[in-house]
Amino acid sequence: MSETPAATSPQAHVPDWLLTAEPAMCQCGPSSRFRRGSYVERTLTGGADLVRQVMFSEDTAARDGLLQRVDARAKLATMLVLLVAAALVHHVLTLLVMYAALLALAAASRLPLGVLVRRVWLVVPLFTAVAVLPATLSVVTPGDLVVHLWTWHGRPEGLTAQGLGTAVLVVVRVGVSVSLVTLLTLTTTWTRLLAALRALGVPRMFVLVVGMAYRYVFMLIGAVTDMYESRKARTLGRVRHDGSARRFVGASAGALVGKANHLSEEVHQAMLARGYRGNARTLDGFALRATDLVVLALGVAGAALSVWGDVRLGR
Repeated sequence: MSETPAATSPQAHVPDWLLTAEPAMCQCGPSSRFRRGSYVERTLTGGADLVRQVMFSEDTAARDGLLQRVDARAKLATMLVLLVAAALVHHVLTLLVMYAALLALAAASRLPLGVLVRRVWLVVPLFTAVAVLPATLSVVTPGDLVVHLWTWHGRPEGLTAQGLGTAVLVVVRVGVSVSLVTLLTLTTTWTRLLAALRALGVPRMFVLVVGMAYRYVFMLIGAVTDMYESRKARTLGRVRHDGSARRFVGASAGALVGKANHLSEEVHQAMLARGYRGNARTLDGFALRATDLVVLALGVAGAALSVWGDVRLGR
């Protein structure tokens, strides 16, 4: 007796719920609906993104690039000098030349330029433009009117060329400064950066607070993730984002503060028992080489050349 097609079909042994297609997460059909995650999930997702960025920074700092081979103290001193130079120049062209040099250094350090550009320019224009937007108006920066917005007592008001020029200068300056700091953090491990800060005379308490905050942020993210996953595992049905969710967030915040306080005491006692006195130490000590001094000299020369060229452009 021959078997029926249903008996020989592979789908005959598969449960119905596994064969049922789930609705897509996009607006692809009339019945599909995009469901936005809760604010708790979005916060945890942001924390996970932060962890991934830090792990990526540690990976790039371990690569065999140009800046990775330079002593951390020399890189930090060079970055500070270039930051002062970026704050002193007054022309966008000078800042663009400095930014092009930074991209060349990033390429020589085997860093992905796309990541460096996105990490800086997806954030800097948004927050900086909010701060400098009032400066573009004629009521704040008088000048040649470019865009007419309204009339006040018979006088046209709007955006001025001088205000727009100032806003562009500030945005580009902030972008170059943030790119300098990002380039330093992507080519230097966190422990060596803290040790370099302490070697250059940064107060011990500041280094201690920054180092502990860096370590604690990941522990706290892990604790919050565990609490939220535990709540989801013990919840039957659909999670409601109402007053109960807000009460859960408040209770979790209180428990997290208590846990952080208790853990900080234990970690501090453990560090003191192991001989910690506020100085960041690395397995391999610092040793300035001739190449490090050359990089520091080139950085100072580049900063001086940028300021001199900016003065020449102003004449």
